Amino acid sequence: MNDQGKAYWSATLGLLGKILVIWFVCSFGAGIMFADALNSIKLGGYPLGFFFAHQGSIYIFIALIFYYAKAMGNLDRKFDVHED
Repeated sequence: MNDQGKAYWSATLGLLGKILVIWFVCSFGAGIMFADALNSIKLGGYPLGFFFAHQGSIYIFIALIFYYAKAMGNLDRKFDVHED
């Protein structure tokens, strides 16, 4: 693999790592680990920990999907491996 290929995969893995950290913090952190602390905050009449465990993390996941698609498109264009 050439240097450009290594740089592309390094950038791709870096993006995936960041997205997985956000995913973990939102699902496991906000929904389970910090739920008791977040439950003191109300969102729409519901405790914030409950909201993240049931609905909030889904919204974050959907946003991450769109962000990933946009960011990968930008990476593909940057490394000239995009499809037109």
